[in-house]
Amino acid sequence: MEIPAINLKAIVLAHWLLTLWACSFPWLPTSYVLGNMSVLAVGVWAIAQRDSIDAVLMFLIGLALTILTDIVHFGLYYANAEGGKTDLFRFCGGMAILNLLLKPVSCVFVYQMYRERGGEYNVNFGFPKITRNRDAYQSIDHQDQSGSSASSYNQAEGGKPGPSSY
Repeated sequence: MEIPAINLKAIVLAHWLLTLWACSFPWLPTSYVLGNMSVLAVGVWAIAQRDSIDAVLMFLIGLALTILTDIVHFGLYYANAEGGKTDLFRFCGGMAILNLLLKPVSCVFVYQMYRERGGEYNVNFGFPKITRNRDAYQSIDHQDQSGSSASSYNQAEGGKPGPSSY
């Protein structure tokens, strides 16, 4: 079954709007706003650079991390909100929960975009790998003879070192 292609702009716009609506009532800390808006800024970077694999991967990782931080924020601050009975608080809480529920779906679509841009299933974080394959090594036993005829090591006639070139 083929996953339909969703525009990255639509994903960023939907999460931006839901984050703004969730923060219309001051019941969430500033870390919620800063975390979600910084991930959306990385999403704008992924929109701007259409062929960047790193931008989409960072947006995907950021969405996954904000799922966890949103759960922690809601668990800590939802019951302690002072205006818990007002309609505005219920609207803002509903938009925050809707934003949280849409993030895993957005992660699926962003992962599809990551694969379309050339990303691999196995994510490489840049750690060195130890291999036994020595085919890529170049032997130092046999040096190129063309460079030795042009007086290598900057030696002048008579075996004395010549002036060094800077």
